[in-house]
Amino acid sequence: MTGLVIFDFDGVIANSEIIALAELQAMLAEHGLKLDRGQMIDRFLGNSLDRIVGILAAETGRPVAADFRARWYDRLFARYEVELQPVAGISEVLDALEDRGTDYCIASGSSRLRLSVSMGCIGMADRFKDRAFSAEDVRCGKPEPDLMLYAAAMRGAMVPDCLVVEDATAGVLSARRAGMRALGFVGGEHLAPVRDGQAQALRAAGAFDVVADHAQTLERLAA
Repeated sequence: MTGLVIFDFDGVIANSEIIALAELQAMLAEHGLKLDRGQMIDRFLGNSLDRIVGILAAETGRPVAADFRARWYDRLFARYEVELQPVAGISEVLDALEDRGTDYCIASGSSRLRLSVSMGCIGMADRFKDRAFSAEDVRCGKPEPDLMLYAAAMRGAMVPDCLVVEDATAGVLSARRAGMRALGFVGGEHLAPVRDGQAQALRAAGAFDVVADHAQTLERLAA
């Protein structure tokens, strides 16, 4: 029986990854690292900004500008305020969990700031009060198990009773390393060009199944 459903945030609850990847892709190009959408997803989806900055420094062979994070957040949040929307069907999933008495929370690779701004933009800040956990809350973010274990502990859930919904291989790996089941999700707009390939990657990382939208998420959570 599932006692706690742990959701990734970007690309699972909010359709934010399509914006974030586009802005990050543009900024990486400005730093001399030109990648297509598939490469962006393979290398960066689900990772913290610190990890992304580390990859950029390693691949370009030079330090990343000190204001990189601030400039990226400025660009990101300006677009979030105008464009950010919840992923279709997520409210129905959360309503169903509440009706069933099943607890839920967020475990996100994003910073607390980005997570807070994003939840506010889609009108879910109150819904996730005391239920949203960031990579900044633990020593090691995804793909290490720390964040999933922290979320379970904070919600008072037993690890075997947790189910994680994730769109990124880093998140699936984090769940599996924590001893939790992982359900892959490929319904975010950012995955449209690579949906089949990402579904295969999520299964290879350890997801027991992959769903294409939140109607299917509801079905799998009810099974």
